[in-house]
Amino acid sequence: MKITIPAVLAFCLLCSISLFAQGQYTVKGAVVDTSAKTGLANTTICVLNAKDSIIQKFAYAIEDGTFTLNGLPQGKFILVVSYPEYPDYVEDFSLDADHPAHDFGKLNMVPTAKLLTEVMIKGEVRAIKINGDTTNFNPRAYVIKPNDRVEDLLKQMPGMQIDRDGKITAQGVKVGKVLVDGEEFFGDDPTLVTKNIRADMVDMVQLYDKKSDQAAFTGIDDGQKTKTINIKLKEDKKAGAFGKLEGGIGTNGYYQGQAMFNKFKAKYKLSIYAGTANNGKIGLGEDDEGKLGMANIRQMDDEIYISYDDEDEGWDGKYYG
Repeated sequence: MKITIPAVLAFCLLCSISLFAQGQYTVKGAVVDTSAKTGLANTTICVLNAKDSIIQKFAYAIEDGTFTLNGLPQGKFILVVSYPEYPDYVEDFSLDADHPAHDFGKLNMVPTAKLLTEVMIKGEVRAIKINGDTTNFNPRAYVIKPNDRVEDLLKQMPGMQIDRDGKITAQGVKVGKVLVDGEEFFGDDPTLVTKNIRADMVDMVQLYDKKSDQAAFTGIDDGQKTKTINIKLKEDKKAGAFGKLEGGIGTNGYYQGQAMFNKFKAKYKLSIYAGTANNGKIGLGEDDEGKLGMANIRQMDDEIYISYDDEDEGWDGKYYG
């Protein structure tokens, strides 16, 4: 087949037009304080996909309160406008070939304090609120049944998926950490939180990208981030206890058993672990130490030694003492 230069140029032109069409849509508007009649600079403007609430684009309003977001694809979206001490503004909208731009005009905002003195507001609880790079999910907007756990609550939230092993994916990215009130909950295993804390104890679920420990310590962003879920508990629910008991018996009299008990109250945490066996496994392996938050234990005293060797040597599976 003979391909001419004009044909190649025509093909390239069609590709360029197609790519331009995919990202040519725009939204704009202005955020205004109704009482002061001034623009609200640095207001957070977020465009979410209507289907899964994943952030498509976000920006901050300039000094006069105006904003413009370019390069959006066509589809159905949700506009979320957030500013401290003001109720969020939320509106659904669509972009397509017939409506390539959406002008919201003036978005009038009233301070919460002034609004509450003038009128009583009744309505549905807002499920999602965006604060900078943190997405806040309000549990009160979801159905919580008796004995539901955090895992059951997360499954209802848009963009969240949990497999049968308890691994969590949020906005298409694997969640590496699940914290409770900003701290690790007894260990690195997310299921310690998702399978043991009741859903009715949760005040807020936060989703964000956590910087590395080194970046947090030095203040220099190294680009390493971990998708993180932080479970904020209600003030009167920051106490509880849970545990796990496992055991097994084999042939020739062999047996193995493990027990774990955890108790927490505010910042106080107590964890007790016990194991017994005659099959050669009594100590903690690397996985168990990580899950129980004991990976840094090396030598407790002269009689008890629970550890694993350096990574290049591995753990030998033995218990000393």
